[in-house]
Amino acid sequence: MSGPDPVERVAARVIVLDEDGAVLLLRGLDPTRPERGSWWFTPGGGLDPGESPADAARRELHEETGLLVADLGPAHFERDATFEFEGVAYRQHEHYFALRTARFEPARDAWTDVEQRSVLGHKWWTVDALATTDAVIYPERLVERVRGLTSGG
Repeated sequence: MSGPDPVERVAARVIVLDEDGAVLLLRGLDPTRPERGSWWFTPGGGLDPGESPADAARRELHEETGLLVADLGPAHFERDATFEFEGVAYRQHEHYFALRTARFEPARDAWTDVEQRSVLGHKWWTVDALATTDAVIYPERLVERVRGLTSGG
């Protein structure tokens, strides 16, 4: 595969769990390649210059869902992902935080232009639904991560 080197990026994401252990996911697509289909993902995004992962996770959670939280605690895990979006290749290091909260209806008021183009909606997923779906879910192994969080792990 040839082409320019991927853009290096650091991101922070939040696994949002309701009181029953369901997880909030957003559904998105690449608006420049809709034929590739859609996928489900946790709220979050790239760090702004000088921003810590925890600060970025809180900011992104507020921007993408309307939920404002003071503290998320430490990241539960990290992963590396490579992907292409809107014609740009990325290599992204992600920090995953978790939040337990009452179920709420996410707000779109603070969505960026990119989110307005690429986010199709949201859904609260039960662990059983996640375990049996054919939908593309990120991060991979989210069911195991959610089970670990809901069992005190």
